[in-house]
Amino acid sequence: MSDSFNPPRFLPPHGLKPGWFIGFGAFLIVLGTLAALDTITTTLASMVILGALMIIGGVAQVMQSFAHRGLPVPNQWLSGLIGGLYILGGILLIEEPATGSIFITAILAGCLIFAGLARTFWAGGHRTNKHWIVLALSGLVTLLVGILLYMTLPWSGLWLIGMFIAIELLMAGFATLLFGFSLRNTI
Repeated sequence: MSDSFNPPRFLPPHGLKPGWFIGFGAFLIVLGTLAALDTITTTLASMVILGALMIIGGVAQVMQSFAHRGLPVPNQWLSGLIGGLYILGGILLIEEPATGSIFITAILAGCLIFAGLARTFWAGGHRTNKHWIVLALSGLVTLLVGILLYMTLPWSGLWLIGMFIAIELLMAGFATLLFGFSLRNTI
């Protein structure tokens, strides 16, 4: 028996290349920085991409709806109509990305307002829990964010989605970069 405790050393799974993670992380950080520098362009570009994806999904839905001959005709047409609405929504997003981003931000603001109210009232009904106030405060912050988003429309609709994308790219970039460095240090 040994008198010292030596924890097992982490060994990276065979085949992982730290340099690829480091390079990809740096690439994501650059993209995130560019997205943060111009959040309005990022928002509008994301709306165009979302519109294109909706068109592709709508075409696939229409094709799928008429590929099944055994379905009742009303079901086929309803499925085709849904696909057509996807196509129409995608075209509208591509034609008017600013309006689409404002609409999506307005929906997000409404969801935050509802979630904030629900969480605050739920916390108030559980005042016997010693941490109910933390839950109530989180509900009030969510409510406040939703109200502020709604009050700053249409401007918040032009930059919010782009800022979310920039933050996601930066967080993923730093996480991937650090993962790559940790892999390199364990080899």
